[in-house]
Amino acid sequence: MLHPTRDQIDLVDVMAAIGHPVRAEIVRRLAASGQEEFCGSILPGVPKSTLTNHWRVLRESGVICQRPEGRKLYIRLRREDLDERFPGLLDLIVLEGSRAPSP
Repeated sequence: MLHPTRDQIDLVDVMAAIGHPVRAEIVRRLAASGQEEFCGSILPGVPKSTLTNHWRVLRESGVICQRPEGRKLYIRLRREDLDERFPGLLDLIVLEGSRAPSP
């Protein structure tokens, strides 16, 4: 799995990744939990085939980190890396999400 290093995380890629409503909601839910989550538990009503693409975009942009364990895949928000590169960005995304309805 491709995970960019902290220094490789690019603001344009991050903004493009979280610009999609489903991916923004994933980021907000991961931020709210503050911990690693099983991929299937974050948006249970969305088909797995749809989420697979969203996970890839978020992972390749540096927003999340994925970890396989057996047949399950776990993800976590790369909050520390994103806060270091773009201070306050995640807080804005979470704040904006509290004003908008969920998908």
